[in-house]
Amino acid sequence: MLIPGLPVAASVLVLPGGTDNSTTPFSRRQPAPMRMYPFTLSLRALPRVVVHQAVYDVHGWNGQHNSPLAPAQAALDRLIDAHPDSPVILVGHSMGGRVAAHLAADKRVAGVLALAPWWQHADWEYIHGEARVLALHGTADQRTYPARTEKGIAQLRERGVDAEFVPIEGGGHAMLDHVWTWQSTALTFVRSFL
Repeated sequence: MLIPGLPVAASVLVLPGGTDNSTTPFSRRQPAPMRMYPFTLSLRALPRVVVHQAVYDVHGWNGQHNSPLAPAQAALDRLIDAHPDSPVILVGHSMGGRVAAHLAADKRVAGVLALAPWWQHADWEYIHGEARVLALHGTADQRTYPARTEKGIAQLRERGVDAEFVPIEGGGHAMLDHVWTWQSTALTFVRSFL
């Protein structure tokens, strides 16, 4: 929530999920972006925090095309141009967690919150060493792999990155269970940058 006369304390880019292969046009009414609206809305209630939810061109990653990266990078650039003095935090679910890892090669990114990330090919290696990283993953997730997320966080820590893995016991991929845990952790993570 922006407060007139006070500077922006943090900028947040919310990155929804998608799928492996699909050229279906991206729609704000698809389940993946709708799943992120509660995060976007609750984060917007934080004082002096600007939140933008990214919109992709198509629904899929699409192999070497890396389809969501260009529109997500453009959204990140716009957010930074509008608020150059505030830390930028990326919040990504599933494919959005993969997008976040790639965008976090940019040293202007201060934090990455990865929610059940689809880290396919050691995508965490893109994250620069100064970023703070928190990954949450449901232990019952059968779409993306909590063990891979835990491995990625361990490798980031070996590089000296401030990174933490939090398993959500019994949690599934869609984050429709343990709702308070997912939501409150997101709020706490973003507040830590204020």
